[in-house]
Amino acid sequence: MSNKTTSTRMESLVKLYDLHTDYFLKAIEGISESDSLNRLNTKANHPAWIAGSLLQQRFEMYNELTGNKLKQTADELFKDYKGIQDDGDYPSLSVYAEDWKKISPLFRKTCAELTDEKLNTDFEMPDMKFPWYDMMTFMIYREANMIGQLALWRRLLGYPAIKYD
Repeated sequence: MSNKTTSTRMESLVKLYDLHTDYFLKAIEGISESDSLNRLNTKANHPAWIAGSLLQQRFEMYNELTGNKLKQTADELFKDYKGIQDDGDYPSLSVYAEDWKKISPLFRKTCAELTDEKLNTDFEMPDMKFPWYDMMTFMIYREANMIGQLALWRRLLGYPAIKYD
């Protein structure tokens, strides 16, 4: 896979994106369906919510940048930035993995092709506005954070640590 990007500012972000693409799959690998919904008697987000929220971010960012309307399987559980739902019917992590494998190459291509002109334009949300480059940087930070949470859940639930090979 080429590390060439249209904007040199995106080079390191795309490298991190590639790492996250692999680490996400390793972080959810082998976690049972029942464990993916386990909150260990806390109010913490369970692994299924964390994984689905991270997946939703990739779909939403891709759609925002391309004008597409692709959706993950569990879109209804996550659209409009919904938090965890106690009565939500979350899919298995294998469903998330399949959606991840579909969106990741599409979004990677989009990220690699972002121009400085686009990165300098504003990303707008209600009551917020900042350059697309800042949004992309935050997105990569959030991915790392959430993969770290999944890695911690692996250990808390008795699974082996992620293999970073």
